[in-house]
Amino acid sequence: MKGLLSQNTQSESASSQHRASLEKKPADVSKMFDDVAQHYDITNTVLTGGLVHVWRRVTRDAVGAQPGLSVLDVACGTGASAAGYAADGADVIGCDFSPGMIERGLELHPGLDLRVGDATALPFDDETFDVVTISYGLRNVVDTEAALRDMLRVTKRGGKIVIAEFSRPKNALFRATYFEFMRIGMPLLSRLFSSDAPAYEYLRESIEAWHSQEELARLMSQMGWRQVEYKNLTNGIVALHRAVRE
Repeated sequence: MKGLLSQNTQSESASSQHRASLEKKPADVSKMFDDVAQHYDITNTVLTGGLVHVWRRVTRDAVGAQPGLSVLDVACGTGASAAGYAADGADVIGCDFSPGMIERGLELHPGLDLRVGDATALPFDDETFDVVTISYGLRNVVDTEAALRDMLRVTKRGGKIVIAEFSRPKNALFRATYFEFMRIGMPLLSRLFSSDAPAYEYLRESIEAWHSQEELARLMSQMGWRQVEYKNLTNGIVALHRAVRE
């Protein structure tokens, strides 16, 4: 955490804060994540009350990484999930649109194969990976359909996709309480624990505007994925979607 800043430094910090809009212009999204990379993991832990680690464990089980399996972790951020798949013995590549995230990931996980890459135009050959996975990143891509198609392209026939993404709680009362926290509690916490609080305003807006569980499942099917299924985590705060390439 940053200590006390001089008035001039505070002004410079405030002017450097950057957030994307729901237009999700790639340059804006990349810059926003560059800005939050240093404190990204601790902020996520705080804002989710530690649940991000529970969700990551469920996603890791769904990926089923093991020796001999090739895994691509799209929008890998600082490499926390990719490191888990590597620890399970898989051959893992992580890619992210934000150079700052990749730089921070390489600091935290030396030796992990992390690369800058665009989810809508992945820098890999057709049918390269047994599993393609993306956690909390699909929502930030400017063209969801293009990303789903390109992840299908680089997946081997018989391979699978695993998507962990914020979604919509199914219970109406819980959903209302959750979104009220997002509007009031998240800005307060992000100011305390993040170096770039405006980015977390975008986080809230993007979650509220995102597809429902059923809508995302239909979109995956339309883009060519088969045997699409999902399950809710923490009453639907997060949904885990899975499908295969036939």
